[in-house]
Amino acid sequence: MVLERAEYPRYKTCGGGLIGASLEVLRPLIKPPARDSVRIGVFTLHGGREIVHRGTNDSIIEMVTREELDNALQLAASEAGVTVRQGALARSIDQDESGVTIRLADGTTIRAVIAIGADGSGGISARHVGVTFDQVDLGLEVELPIPESLQDHWRGRVLLDWGRIPGSYGWVFPKSDRLTVGVIAARGNGAETRAYLDEFVTRLGLDGIEPLHDSGHLTRCRAVDSPLRKGRVLVAGDAAGLLEPWTREGISFALRSGVFAGAAAAAAVAAADPDRLDGYRDEVGRVLLPEMAAGRRLMTAFRRHPGAFHFVIGRRAGWRMFQRLCRSEITFEGAANSFPVRQAIAVLSRI
Repeated sequence: MVLERAEYPRYKTCGGGLIGASLEVLRPLIKPPARDSVRIGVFTLHGGREIVHRGTNDSIIEMVTREELDNALQLAASEAGVTVRQGALARSIDQDESGVTIRLADGTTIRAVIAIGADGSGGISARHVGVTFDQVDLGLEVELPIPESLQDHWRGRVLLDWGRIPGSYGWVFPKSDRLTVGVIAARGNGAETRAYLDEFVTRLGLDGIEPLHDSGHLTRCRAVDSPLRKGRVLVAGDAAGLLEPWTREGISFALRSGVFAGAAAAAAVAAADPDRLDGYRDEVGRVLLPEMAAGRRLMTAFRRHPGAFHFVIGRRAGWRMFQRLCRSEITFEGAANSFPVRQAIAVLSRI
């Protein structure tokens, strides 16, 4: 059973970029409802020093809206035999030796052998498990409907701007008849982050368009020693604070951790042994946590020297690495541990 607090299809603040690792999970389950395929990368530093790269015919990133992607996933789950209860807001979680009790806002309760919390970093499952976070960022985003003339300009083109606030960047993601334009920076810079978004939209000549959505959210990265499980309750995706700390990419972490959590839950039920749930922690530690550790090292250097990152992305080797990262042909761990990158990060993090 899936307990969903909203009603599908529902809007969610999200860039909506599917990298290779996300597509690898999704394609056996659904046909990803991509609105655009990115092949051109545009990069700016504080709004200037524009760099334009054109890739091959192979897509770098597939662009989706979360209302369409999430709705496709819940339909696939329903067709596979899952009961999806919409408008079912969970208020509390309790557990004992034999199972988990979830109380809903309407007063009813659900009893389960195992529960997987995927209700975001501010949800009840993260609090129940005791998840802690050591990086919190504020993302602001507008969804802009655009005329056909602008659709032609932005089709297949993504723009990334390295911002003036330490660790910040902005993005433009094309989605056919709309653009997702957003910025992200460390929490505590709310006014500056809003000003960054407003200036970004104006500089792009998009300030006269009434947004379909104007929203914000907090992204939270787990602390290194944060738990992933408490008894029969697991946390996945944002609820576990699983995302890449530099780009704050979270869809691939949510999808992969969800797969790992489901497999561990199935194994525990089949063996009637809740200790088999430790397999989830092991898989996350093997696959996802090294990616996060590499992202932390990149973020430390990026906060100090975004201009150096802009210089690297302007080189052919940097553009090739960017494409390979987006396609998940290499991991962040592999990229950060390569000799030249490892040496550069070490130097930039100290000066």
